[in-house]
Amino acid sequence: MKQSQTFIPTLRETPADADVKSHQMLLRSGFIRQNTSGIYSFLPLGKRVLQKVEQIVREEMDAINSVEVLMPAMQQAELWQETGRWYSYGPELMRIKDRHNREFALGATHEEVITSLLRDEIKSYKKLPLTLYQIQSKFRDEKRPRFGLLRGREFLMKDAYSFHATRESLDQTYEDMVQAYSRIFTRLGLNFRAVIADSGAIGGKDTHEFMVLSEIGEDTIAYSDSSDFAANIEMAEVNMKYDVSTEELLEMEKVNTPDQKTIEQVSTFLNVSPQQCIKTLVFKADEEFVIVLARGDHEINDIKVKNALQVKTIELASEEETKQLMQCEVGSLGPVKLPVGIKVLADHAVASIRNGVCGANEASVHLTNVNPERDFAVDQYEDLRFIMEGDPSPDGKGTIVFAKGIEVGHVFKLGTTYSEPMNGTFLDDNGRSQPYIMGCYGIGVSRVMAAVAEQYQDEKGFTWPGAVSPYDVHLVPVNTKEETQVALADDLYKLLKSYRYDVLYDDRAERAGVKFADADLIGLPIRITVGKKASEGIVEVKIRHSGESFEWSREEVLDHLQTFFHTFNQ
Repeated sequence: MKQSQTFIPTLRETPADADVKSHQMLLRSGFIRQNTSGIYSFLPLGKRVLQKVEQIVREEMDAINSVEVLMPAMQQAELWQETGRWYSYGPELMRIKDRHNREFALGATHEEVITSLLRDEIKSYKKLPLTLYQIQSKFRDEKRPRFGLLRGREFLMKDAYSFHATRESLDQTYEDMVQAYSRIFTRLGLNFRAVIADSGAIGGKDTHEFMVLSEIGEDTIAYSDSSDFAANIEMAEVNMKYDVSTEELLEMEKVNTPDQKTIEQVSTFLNVSPQQCIKTLVFKADEEFVIVLARGDHEINDIKVKNALQVKTIELASEEETKQLMQCEVGSLGPVKLPVGIKVLADHAVASIRNGVCGANEASVHLTNVNPERDFAVDQYEDLRFIMEGDPSPDGKGTIVFAKGIEVGHVFKLGTTYSEPMNGTFLDDNGRSQPYIMGCYGIGVSRVMAAVAEQYQDEKGFTWPGAVSPYDVHLVPVNTKEETQVALADDLYKLLKSYRYDVLYDDRAERAGVKFADADLIGLPIRITVGKKASEGIVEVKIRHSGESFEWSREEVLDHLQTFFHTFNQ
C-alpha cells in the first residue's frame, strides 16, 4: 500500500484526554479515532491489526472444530425475559424500541439468541456436541468508559457457545477452549495468566479469565510464587489455619469510644491490634438482610458472601437501611444482641478471636472481651474474606503475590443456566427429553489489540510483534524527487509484494524527518530506507524493536528478510 493513498493521520502531541499508553499511542499513530465516549472508529492501520487478531482467533477456533456463524446484534426483549436477565442484567444493557414500541436489546452477549436458535433446530443427542462462534460488535452502556479500547461501550468480541449431551462432553470442550485460548494469547506475544474467576452476570459455574499482566489493569490477580496457581482476587480461596489463643475468657465490658468509628481508630484508641477487632457489616441478599463478620484486618469479599448464601444479588445495605435495622450508626455495629431472626455469617478467622473488640450497637460505645459463641452466635462460618499477599497459596505451594491484569478472555461452564428456563432440550439415547448442557467462551478482540499496544511500544511509538503488525515492512525513499531512489524503491516494492510481504510504501513528498518519525510511531518490524547509496543498490535497514541498523544490497534483501521473519515470528 502506498502511503499517499491511504489514511494515516499521525499526531505529534499526545491527546490530553488519553490517560494510558495504548490509548495515547493508538491515537497518535493514526490507528483509531474517538467518535464519542467509549466509541471508536478503526482507521486503516487499526483495522489491519484487528484482522490479524481475528485471523489467529479463527485459526485456533477452527482447529478445535468450532464453526463460525453471525447472529443479529438486535435481540428481542422476550428472549432476555425468558431467562430473567432483562430485569437483572442492569443499566449496562442497551435497550431500544422500534416504531411499533417493541423492546429490543443491543447485544451485550448472545446466550439467549444462540439458545433460541438451537432449541428450534437440534432435537437429538446425535447432533451433539456442537460449538458455534462469531466475531461481532457488542454494546454495553459502561458507566465510566475509559482507557480507550480497554473499557468501551461498543467493542469487537469473539463469542463461542457449546452444546452438549453430557457433563463429560462439556468438560472436554472447556479444556479444549482453555488450551486454544492459551495458544491464541501466546501467538499474540502477550504476557498472560489463566485465572480462576467469577461468572458475574453470565451465570453458571467453573470459569477462568485470561488476564494480561499490566500496571493499568482494573483487576487484581492473586498468584503463587511457586506454582501455576492464579485467581482473580475475588475468587481466590483462603486456605489458612488460624491459631486459637488459650488465654482465659474475660468478662465482656462496655467502653466509651467517642468519635471512634473505623477499625483503625478503635484499635488505636483502645490500644489493641486490628486482629483483635470484629468487623460487622450489613448486607442485603435478594432483599433479605444478613450480618457478615470478619477480623478487623481483613476485607469482606461480597462475591464470596453471595456464593456462600447462594443468592442472585448481594449489596452492602445503605446507611439508612442499616440504621433502621440496627438502631445505630454504621461505625458502632457489632454482633452482640442482634435483631431476632437475622442470619449471621462469619469468616473462619473470626472463630479464632479471643477477648476481642466490637461495636456495641450504641453510638460511641464498643465492647471488649467479646468471644464468639459465648457472647454471640454464628449461623455459618465460611471463607468470606479477600486473600492477602503473603497468605499461603490455596494449592499449598508457595505464598500469594498480587499483580494487576487486563481481562482479554473468559470461559464459562454454563450448565443448564439458559437451556432450562428457555426450554432448550434434546432427546437423549433413551428417548428422554434433557436440557442442553452449555458452555460459553469470549475474547475481547478490540481489547486484545489495546493489550498488545500497551505491551509493545517505546517512547517513539509502537514495536508491533510480527503476528499482528499491520504491515511487515515500511519502505521509505528519503527523497521522492531523486529518480535513482524512487526507481530502487519502486523496484523493491514490486519485488517484496511478489513474495507476499505486506509493504507500506511511504511515497509521500515529505521531509525525511517526518517520514522517520511516522515510521517509528507506526512501528512496523522492519524499515527499509532508500537513500544516498541507492545508486550503488544499497539500502539501510532498521529493526524496529531492537534499534539495530544494517546495510543490505538489493540482492540480499529477500534472503535477509526471510531469515529475520523466521526468527522474529517464533
